[in-house]
Amino acid sequence: MEYTRAGSDTLHIDYDRDMQLNDQLTVHFRLVEGQRQALSKLGLKTVRDLLFYFPTRYEQAGGEASVAGLVLGQEATLVGTLEKLETKKSWKRKIPVSEGYLRDQSGRIKLMWFNQPYIAKMYLNGTRVKAVGKVAGKEGSLYLANPQLERASISEEGLFQENTIDLNSGEKHSDPSKLFAVYPESRGITSLWFRHAIEKILAAPHGGPSSVSSIEDYLPAEMLKKYNLPTLKTALVWMHAPQKQKDADAARKRFAFEEVFLIQLARRRERMQESREQSYTIDAPAKEVAAFMSAFPFAPTNAQSRAIEIILDDMKSGRPMSRLLEGDVGSGKTAVAATAAFSTVHTRPTDKKTGLAAHAGTLQVAYMAPTEILAKQHFESFIKYFEHFPITIGLITGSGCYKFPSKISRGKATPISRTQLLKWVASGEIAVLIGTHALIEKSVQFKHVALVIIDEQHRFGTNQRRKLAKKKMVEETPLPHLLSMTATPIPRTLALTAYGDLDLTLLDEMPAGRKPIITEIIKPEKRSVAYARMHEQLAKGRQAYVICPRIDEPDPEKAFALMAKSVTAEARRLKKEIFPEYAIEILHSKMTPKEKDDVMARFAKYEIDILVATSVVEVGVNVPNATMILIEGAERFGLAQLHQLRGRVVRSNHQTYCFVCPESKGEHTLARLKALATAKNGFELAEQDLLQRGPGELVGRSTSSGTSARQWGISDIGMEALKNIKLVEAARAEAIALVAQDETLATHPLLAHALHQRAQLMHFE
Repeated sequence: MEYTRAGSDTLHIDYDRDMQLNDQLTVHFRLVEGQRQALSKLGLKTVRDLLFYFPTRYEQAGGEASVAGLVLGQEATLVGTLEKLETKKSWKRKIPVSEGYLRDQSGRIKLMWFNQPYIAKMYLNGTRVKAVGKVAGKEGSLYLANPQLERASISEEGLFQENTIDLNSGEKHSDPSKLFAVYPESRGITSLWFRHAIEKILAAPHGGPSSVSSIEDYLPAEMLKKYNLPTLKTALVWMHAPQKQKDADAARKRFAFEEVFLIQLARRRERMQESREQSYTIDAPAKEVAAFMSAFPFAPTNAQSRAIEIILDDMKSGRPMSRLLEGDVGSGKTAVAATAAFSTVHTRPTDKKTGLAAHAGTLQVAYMAPTEILAKQHFESFIKYFEHFPITIGLITGSGCYKFPSKISRGKATPISRTQLLKWVASGEIAVLIGTHALIEKSVQFKHVALVIIDEQHRFGTNQRRKLAKKKMVEETPLPHLLSMTATPIPRTLALTAYGDLDLTLLDEMPAGRKPIITEIIKPEKRSVAYARMHEQLAKGRQAYVICPRIDEPDPEKAFALMAKSVTAEARRLKKEIFPEYAIEILHSKMTPKEKDDVMARFAKYEIDILVATSVVEVGVNVPNATMILIEGAERFGLAQLHQLRGRVVRSNHQTYCFVCPESKGEHTLARLKALATAKNGFELAEQDLLQRGPGELVGRSTSSGTSARQWGISDIGMEALKNIKLVEAARAEAIALVAQDETLATHPLLAHALHQRAQLMHFE
């Protein structure tokens, strides 16, 4: 059998044999090279992959509008013929624009696609299409903005016809009011191709069973009944070919519950396995811990004291601690970590199994940070915390190694060779080792690592965290305790799901005397207001950050990027036009570590008044005298990332200011940024961002924040589910109950197989 569509939607299907879920797509679909590449890019190789490639939304077949009846602002569905397709560059912004017309029996309307030059090449004049988009422009000159196109054909049954598939008989029934799925596309393959390909998978070839009919449901029947969820077979049909929106919603709910449940199940099993492992019993004398905390240059907050008490109790148990410490920027997480480290290296171990001598400094601490700037900052912070205590601290990064204290100058650190540092770490002479990813290299071997601390832990993959958390010299050595920390606001549902293997502790209190930061949204034409405030503060001896989305000025050929300000150009402009009397320097990721260190050292010494930088300062930059930050192109960052950037000036008791300057004037952009200005803290901001945009964008773009949904092992449907706290809590409760009864899943083989498949696919990373 062969099914053919014209143009880029060409679909050839062979039914020489029945479809099996694990069959390669090339067995049943004759793909042209462009389709093959597109499917590969999307990670779709087998029939199962395609079946579980879900639509993003649904549209109603039939009910098309006519060109003559369109009104401004209308979401319109039109069917007609394409005319005069071409690509131009807009005269004002110089961005590529594809243009053309769509003609139906009542007239024609202009179509425009911004920054999509390939559209004009994908379709020929005279092609009959269905176009869905919003009517823009002004009365008398309306156009359809960025419409989605799908090829349509005239049939005897109607202008645009969809069919319902009966999975029992394989027959098609005409239903002009049916919903049809719209799938994520990739260049070379369209949503229409997906719809017809999946239609054939769902259908029963030669009257035999379809691929779907052979699928067994891995979720327990009683669980489906308890939460009123459809079976797997039903959910797959409703997902791809729903008769009504209610069916599609039920299918999405089922897959959302399933995904969160499987993640929780995996996390819970890991936690159960770790709970049987031995760890170091860390129990430093209470008087010594109290003396260490009394040396802080500030009084610990109640939240810090509670967190320290909980962490120290965990480490006394002899079982591996796995705890996530979440606290707003400036809430004092480093002090909590330092106290845990102090307790570790001052414990007199008596565990006969380890055979360790009973003297101080035997146990070791590994502290991993995502960037060299942050690792060096923690190294300097720990030196201050431990300068009056006999602790040897090491730093290892890609650009060099250091040891504190120096034998020549007891109050300072000294550079040492990597070989020497690794030798001292292996012998146990280095009690605390701070570093970047270098810590998880095979060459780094500890003698007795008892505590692992990971800062901004969301920036590391799950496997990277585990690799450090399970570092041992020999198999019999106990597992170290794990303390993960983050200042990135995390919604409760995401914390329960993505970090279900960790106990959660919140630092929800700021040090006394900190003034709330004043955050103002500044429209581009009102920058002078921000500059005037900055002049006032600079005159008082304060310092400022200016954040830009780009490092260099863009290639003129990539005209769309001209809107984004660059560090290099903005620094020149500010020096020439706005702040000629002040010292201005730049900082960005393309600079060498030595260059970055030099700039940050001079900024910390007040030799630089204004630091123009990219988001490289998001974490790890701590200059208390800097009281202002101006963020250009603010809509290009996630709210959590903006919160992190703003946190660079929440480091003192001075009044601080954050000026947020978006390039876009859209209502959605301003509503998002208003949340940044009104939220009382990062936790509240996280919940607002979750409701507004969804957790997939919570931490900003993956290119800037290093974090993605894939890293958490959560799909788009799973991420949407995180808006539903009841669903997450229900899935978590079911996972906990099931693991308590059947940890190995011996009585749930289908579920065990599904969990194994998911682990291979997502790597929970």
